[in-house]
Order: sequence, then C-alpha cells, then structure tokens
Amino acid sequence: MAQGARAAVFGVCGFVVLSFIAVAVFSLVPVPVTPLAGIRAIEAGFNGRPVQFAKDWVAIDEMSPSLLRAAIASEDFHFLEHHGFDFEAIQKAMRANERVEKRGRGKIRGASTISQQTAKNVFLWPSRTWVRKGLEAWLTLLIEATWSKRRILEVYLNVIEFGDGVYGVEAASRKFFRKPAKNLNSSEAALLVAVLPNPRKLRVDHPSSYVRYRQASIIRRLSYVEIPN
Repeated sequence: MAQGARAAVFGVCGFVVLSFIAVAVFSLVPVPVTPLAGIRAIEAGFNGRPVQFAKDWVAIDEMSPSLLRAAIASEDFHFLEHHGFDFEAIQKAMRANERVEKRGRGKIRGASTISQQTAKNVFLWPSRTWVRKGLEAWLTLLIEATWSKRRILEVYLNVIEFGDGVYGVEAASRKFFRKPAKNLNSSEAALLVAVLPNPRKLRVDHPSSYVRYRQASIIRRLSYVEIPN
C-alpha cells in the first residue's frame, strides 16, 4: 500500500475511534465548550472586540417543559419519530431551493434536525462543504444510535448559540429574561427559540416582526409536541 493511502486509512480509522470515544464521553458528561464558541472567541480577538462567553450547563429536568416543546416545535417537529434525518423535510427543502435558484432570489432553506445540529455544534465547525456534511451525517448516526432522544435534546439546548457569546438556554434565559430556564413560560420560551435560525442577526431583546411571527407560530404548535422521556 502506498504511503499516502496508508496515511489516509490510518486517518480515517483514527477519526472513527476518536468519534466513538467522544460520543461515549458526552453521553454522560456536560460539553464544556464547542468548536463554534472557540471560533467566535478568535474572531472577536482578531476584530478587537471583547471576548464574551456565557454558558451554564443545566440538566434537562431543570428546563421548562414549555422550552422543550418550543425547541421541538421550532426546530424539528418530527424529532421523536426520525432516526437523525427528516427525509420529508429534506425533500421539501430541495424543492423550495430549486424554486429559489430558478427565480434567482429568495432564501435557501435548510432541513437539519436537532440531532444533526447537535452533532455539528458539539463536534464540528460551521461550513457548507461536503466533507463537513459527511462528518455531520456520520456523527448524527452515532449519537442517534447511542444517546436517548432526551439526551440529544439536553445537549442541544445546552450548547446552541443565542447571540454574541451566549451559549445554552440557561445563559440565554438569565441574560434576556433575568430568570433560570426552568421558570420560562410558553411565550418566553417561544421567543427564545424563535431566533435560532440566525441568532447572530435575530434578537431576543429587540425582536423584529419576523421573530414575533415565528414566536406566535411556535406557540400555536406547542400543544401538539411531546417531550421525550
């Protein structure tokens, strides 16, 4: 076997082993920091801005049930039914994106599940390359096979970005509502997750009409959402 091919094989085997270890570890312990948080800190330093990092891990039992329902209603309505990928949502996104390309205007639509977003946020970096997407797919399958749905949702809500230097629902809840995540009501929970499509532009503290529209839409769907056991 050529040296280059041998190195590639060792590299792939090493990644597989490390991914199994990392997924096993984070099935039990809190995620201390994510690659995205590190990237944001480096960007802030290079741009001369103060590096901010607010994150407080809380167990899922310490989160408001309304918050859990709001996250599923907003980000992944079929979360309890799929095994990592919502193929119906993917097909709808593909058709919508084809129409955008034909018109030459509009917004590209995504179809990432909570499981996919968890894999990306915990282990990977923000990118649209096929390599990153392939790694995300592998890690999504791995966490779906080894973590419970409740654990996936718990990790997701503890690492997701809510604004400049704000990560996880506990830090976001205390920053924007001056209360712990377990005390959020349905309106506050829906407003918090309404910014998740783009937390760098959409604001919880100064919600636009679009954010308010999303908030109202999420509230209407709450009663149809089940929380994973």
